[in-house]
Amino acid sequence: MGRHCQLTGKKANNAVSISFSHKCHKRMQQVNLQPKRLWWPEGKRFVTLQLSTKAIKTLSKKGLSTFAREAGLDLSKF
Repeated sequence: MGRHCQLTGKKANNAVSISFSHKCHKRMQQVNLQPKRLWWPEGKRFVTLQLSTKAIKTLSKKGLSTFAREAGLDLSKF
């Protein structure tokens, strides 16, 4: 499993670091992922997901079941 958000699909971004002398170095901007244990009311159990912090904010608005349905994620496998 790569470093990506399981609900939004966010993943690393290619970036360039530029020094004071203007030398360019390629680097990766990683997603801020947090392991989150969430209560799933329909399944009557907890599910653990790797979520970006943006997804955690959106999750509080939409709810877990709705957000997973939009992402095409089957929560019974987690």
